[in-house]
Amino acid sequence: MSEWTSKQLRARTWLEIAIVLGLSLGSSAVYSIVSLIRKLSQSEALNTQKAVINQPLADQPVFDLIYQLLGIFFGLVPVVLVFWLLAKPGLSTFSQLGFNFKEPGKDLLRGFGLAAIIGIPGLGLYLVGNALGITTTIVPTALDTYWWTIPVLVLAALRAALVEELIVVGYLFTKLREFGWKTWHIILTSAALRGSYHLYQGFGPFVGNFVMGVVFGLAYQRWGRTMPLVIAHWILDIVSFTGFALVKALAPGFLPGT
Repeated sequence: MSEWTSKQLRARTWLEIAIVLGLSLGSSAVYSIVSLIRKLSQSEALNTQKAVINQPLADQPVFDLIYQLLGIFFGLVPVVLVFWLLAKPGLSTFSQLGFNFKEPGKDLLRGFGLAAIIGIPGLGLYLVGNALGITTTIVPTALDTYWWTIPVLVLAALRAALVEELIVVGYLFTKLREFGWKTWHIILTSAALRGSYHLYQGFGPFVGNFVMGVVFGLAYQRWGRTMPLVIAHWILDIVSFTGFALVKALAPGFLPGT
């Protein structure tokens, strides 16, 4: 293989990465940075401004449901693209990323363990950041209460878990390893990306998600499986999305925004 051909392949791979991120979390990072700049330009303190994660998309309940489901469905298209791009003859992409049911018991234990390690300190970091004025008031859901609200929130949590872990960890680690990057360079790059698309929530969530990215990166490096990461992320978002309304009803004022 000539040196020129090698350069072409590297350029093509970088372009591929740019396209995947541009269609998914890379664009989210750009919007998040702009959103934070806009919030900082306001006269109100950062902790008095809200960052709503799951918002109503229509006034009529039936169309709100339709739009929510369409958003979840099309939001998963970049994941399908990643699986197609990583496909190799004779080797399943599911196996490459460790996203299968080969180790269900271990994956569940690892997933719940990661969720506990990240979730409890993460809540404390959010409360401290909000009190210090460096974190917005995060509203996990502003959806009205319908028969479909909880199922949609669970599906939205699953979408976030799949998109973030399979792209920011599984896909990005695979591609950067092909470039010969060192493990810590990959982990820190992935963690920085994870933190950047949470900047719309303020500086505290950036730090929290950066740390989460480092922990998840180390876990993936050790286990070679994204399934525990998806499980942990899904648990964290389910608790966040569905628990907010419960806390608001049972313990108003315990969390900012309740």
